[in-house]
Amino acid sequence: MMPFTAVSLQGRTIELVPLEPRHHASLCAIGLDERLWQRTTIQVRTAEEMREYMQTALDAQAAGTALPFVIQERDSGQVIGSTRFHSYNALHRRIEIGFTWLAVRWQGTGANLDAKLLMLRHAFESLDCMRVQFTTDVDNIPSRRALERLGATYEGLLRSYMISDRSGPRDVAIYSIIAPEWTDLALRLNAGIRL
Repeated sequence: MMPFTAVSLQGRTIELVPLEPRHHASLCAIGLDERLWQRTTIQVRTAEEMREYMQTALDAQAAGTALPFVIQERDSGQVIGSTRFHSYNALHRRIEIGFTWLAVRWQGTGANLDAKLLMLRHAFESLDCMRVQFTTDVDNIPSRRALERLGATYEGLLRSYMISDRSGPRDVAIYSIIAPEWTDLALRLNAGIRL
């Protein structure tokens, strides 16, 4: 089992690179688009809010519970989004994948699939996780459908699970993939479904 430390993960079309403060301008250039935050429980509207968003992720990394990444196009090195491992629990061998967003131009291109495949492979094959969880706002239908196409199992609804700065108490939908499902799922994902 690998230690839970920053790592770069390279896929077919994208690379996941550890988030650093130097990525602020690149993330602002693509991430302040209000369309990205319409179905999420958080909003990032200004450069300062992006700095706070990044710092929260970096603080969780320092605490040993998260690994945040920027998503870069492999050929150009252009930053096209962000994602992270979070809520890591080594004792119970579980982790969450979330806080994933892609610049609008990159949505539907397969970059999301590539990122999820890299992260799932790292979680199950390098970190020896037994469970990978995904949490999404109950009303975020595109995200829920993408998780279902990915092969994640819907486990249920948690009512008033979090407070959204935009709309108050929010219900969330919980999905997961567990280790015994990974081998067959990896074969299907490598076949190239698009999310």
